[in-house]
Amino acid sequence: MSQDVIAELAPTGVLRAGINMSNFLLVTGETPDGDPDGVSPDMARAIGERLGVPVQLIPFKSPAEIADSAGKNIWDIGNIGAEPQRAQVMEFTAAYVEIEATYLVPAGSPIQSIDEVDREGVRIANPPRSAYGLWLANNIKHATLVPADGLAGSFELFVNDKLEALAGLRPGLVSDLEKLPGARILDGQFSAVQQAVGTNKGNDAGFAFVRDFVEEAKASGFVASLIEKHGVVGRLSVAPSA
Repeated sequence: MSQDVIAELAPTGVLRAGINMSNFLLVTGETPDGDPDGVSPDMARAIGERLGVPVQLIPFKSPAEIADSAGKNIWDIGNIGAEPQRAQVMEFTAAYVEIEATYLVPAGSPIQSIDEVDREGVRIANPPRSAYGLWLANNIKHATLVPADGLAGSFELFVNDKLEALAGLRPGLVSDLEKLPGARILDGQFSAVQQAVGTNKGNDAGFAFVRDFVEEAKASGFVASLIEKHGVVGRLSVAPSA
């Protein structure tokens, strides 16, 4: 292992991995020691094992908090969705898993397809700094984006203010659907949230190592094995090769 890689990715002798705790598909529980467990933590552990260094998992409440702490010597890798805004402060590998993002509409809604959502008079509840919230901010032209605090806040806003659409990850919307008789989840997706591994800017050797590790993990079946291990088959899918 190149000493340059270790120096960049584990300057303290430990790989500090920022973990987004708000994604219930990637963090599905905790270990007996109380550490986060799931596909994302296991990816971080595997990177540390390949480097030959211990791993410290650092939980964050949201992906925005991980991006905000880039370059502040808090984490060495950050496992979050890769989006253009975040790429301004972090270097991202290609995705290792993808999650469909779509809309839920209330009972009696005239909206039948994803294409019909981006229209004047349509209000969309969404967490603005989630990966799909960033995509909406870049792409919605006619509808109004109504920001909310996190996933639970988006659902409450959608219900209480009687908004026309709720943006979210399909697995989460399936759970919301159970609380709203007559509501519907629209077919297809407006985006696929691509979960990647990020490094701090300027760590060129470290980034090249992590980039190649992610591609190997997808091709070897390791990522698929994590999806099966953590019981998220059908809700997460292995991302295509870069």
